[in-house]
Amino acid sequence: MTPHIDPINVPSLKAACVHKLEGLILSGELKSGTRLPSERNLAAMLNVSRPVLHQALVDLDAKGLVEIVPRKGVFVNDFLTTGSCALLTTILSYQEGELDPAFFHGLIDMRLLMEVETARLAAIHHTAAHAGQLREILAQEAATGRQDARALAELDFAFHQTVALASDNLMYLLIINSFKSIYTNITRKFFTQHNGDSVVEETFTFHRRLVDALEARDSAAAAQIMAEMLRHGAENLE
Repeated sequence: MTPHIDPINVPSLKAACVHKLEGLILSGELKSGTRLPSERNLAAMLNVSRPVLHQALVDLDAKGLVEIVPRKGVFVNDFLTTGSCALLTTILSYQEGELDPAFFHGLIDMRLLMEVETARLAAIHHTAAHAGQLREILAQEAATGRQDARALAELDFAFHQTVALASDNLMYLLIINSFKSIYTNITRKFFTQHNGDSVVEETFTFHRRLVDALEARDSAAAAQIMAEMLRHGAENLE
């Protein structure tokens, strides 16, 4: 089996600077209200020129991650209340480090609201083709080595994506698609953390139970199983 190899990606200095500071803020390492070092000192710390750093800070200001206050400095914002649509795009593609706890719990709550409904609707609207796709994913899950966290995360995403597709609601599907990067980042950590224990098998048991409920067109059971599955995942990521 050919191993997965990520392509080489060399960003511009400004993009690399933005990425570095975004990670520090989104992970919570740089707290809201923190005053960043002067541009001269911060540029030296990051090994970039002051003009490059300034352009990066302007981008971060536009996203709502920092605020540039003339003659006072640059301060980290509470991005949960000041973030823009540009920041949402950044958060959705964030794949490194740990998420800020407030954002992580918000993501779980959002999934509970949305995916419980997609499961309920999928039990009502799914087709034989959708059921076949889900059964194929179950078979791939059973055949995939439990040490391959990347492959398991991709299959887990495909499962939830297919349930959303079967719900016959395009908006739910598009929202789930937009969260793929951050979703698979979290689930890779989950499968890595629980490699070799019963938690992973419990997750796939939830998948099988949900497909059974969908095929029985039992919308109440499907919604309940999805809620239990999402809470199970959240509790075992704490």
